[in-house]
Amino acid sequence: MTIAPRKQTSYVFYGQTTSLCEECLQPVPAKILFEGSDVFYQKRCHTHGVQKTKVSTDVEYFRRCKQFIKPGDRPLKYQTVTEFGCPLDCGLCPDHEQHSCLALIEINEHCNLECPVCFAESSPQKKTNLSLDKIEAMMDALVESEGEPDVLQLSGGEPTIHPQIIEILKLAKSKPIKHLMLNTNGVRIAKDKQFVKQLAEFTPGFEVYLQFDSLEKEALINLRGVDLRAIRQKALENLNELNIATSLVVTVKKGVNDHELGEIIDHALNFKCVRGITFQPIQDAGRNEGFDKNKDRFLLTDVRRAIYEQSSVFQPEDIIPLPCNPESISIAYGLRDGKCVTPITSMIPMEDLIAEVPNAVTFENNVGLREKVIDLFSLSSGDLNTAERMESLLCCLPKVPVLENLGYENVFRITIIQFLDRYNFCVGNVKRSCIHFITPELQIIPFDTYNLFYRNGLVHELRKKVRGTP
Repeated sequence: MTIAPRKQTSYVFYGQTTSLCEECLQPVPAKILFEGSDVFYQKRCHTHGVQKTKVSTDVEYFRRCKQFIKPGDRPLKYQTVTEFGCPLDCGLCPDHEQHSCLALIEINEHCNLECPVCFAESSPQKKTNLSLDKIEAMMDALVESEGEPDVLQLSGGEPTIHPQIIEILKLAKSKPIKHLMLNTNGVRIAKDKQFVKQLAEFTPGFEVYLQFDSLEKEALINLRGVDLRAIRQKALENLNELNIATSLVVTVKKGVNDHELGEIIDHALNFKCVRGITFQPIQDAGRNEGFDKNKDRFLLTDVRRAIYEQSSVFQPEDIIPLPCNPESISIAYGLRDGKCVTPITSMIPMEDLIAEVPNAVTFENNVGLREKVIDLFSLSSGDLNTAERMESLLCCLPKVPVLENLGYENVFRITIIQFLDRYNFCVGNVKRSCIHFITPELQIIPFDTYNLFYRNGLVHELRKKVRGTP
């Protein structure tokens, strides 16, 4: 009797997670499959069948991320209980594994633009501005959860057009918040120099988070609905004139602006005020006109590759997973001297990156830089111990002590943040989310789940299904 040979799969079954059905957003089981250099989620929904979506274009980097996972830092207080299971109990509930490294408060829905890609769906037609009392209650909820919050970002809408924006900034500075950021499209900053002078009064410990998607007209019209090149340039010039710490934030869409990431890095280094760039692959949430998952998604690994292929500043080994949420965030740090950036993340041994109590930082080469970084992140540096210094380096925003000729203005960082949506959702990743919204109801909800389930009220329908009620 002839026995037919066994068939071998064309993929490697790496594991399994809980993801989302791309039609109904119901949590569903998902196989994690390796095919060549790509990683896929293969999902199975009882109603909508099998769906397969690419989530990474670099198998080796996907594997490496698992090695960077570190013990979580819990918040001081939770706002909800665990009842329905993640992601339907936000938040934060006791099942969440990470505190708020960066918290956002949306102080208004009103905006002076109506971008085709806006997860908050803000517009000039929406007139809501939160009251000062409500905003203070939200800040206090964050402080109660964190003690001394690392970073608070005021967002919107367009927060610079809130009629009490200066009072709100003063209020935030009166709280035990270590670093304050203002998220803006730059329109008012470009047109109102007196306002920029007012912002300068909040330094140090203050930073502008400036939307800066492209240097090209067509890309800006695709993403923002209007050519903002002159606005962005003038905003940067005004911020640079007063040396207000600035981070550029780039929403990346495949075929639109993915070819110019290196050029944006080079452009940023022309401005002494720029401390770094955050690249965000487009999240399919909110207003996302004409989005096609097969044509428009540009993944974290795609962004990472584009950075080291298009720019001479960082190499692959310099762009590493962020230990608190390694599969969703990548980072690269360098020391900056004018337009020259010397990467430092690749010089730190991995055991120091992920250990709870790291050893002093050591390097095998580059002795001059070695001495500077050892001073910056070792016990010889003063009031912080080594573990605290390493944690500072690996947070969303490093707390850099001022040494002779070396301070925060000498840091240049690249951050890639891939927020989860219906395509790449993973329950393990969302449990490690460290970027959270503070809601008017005084809940603290991960960025990913807020935009998917809570902002639009979909969570209530999903909870009914869990209960089995109509």
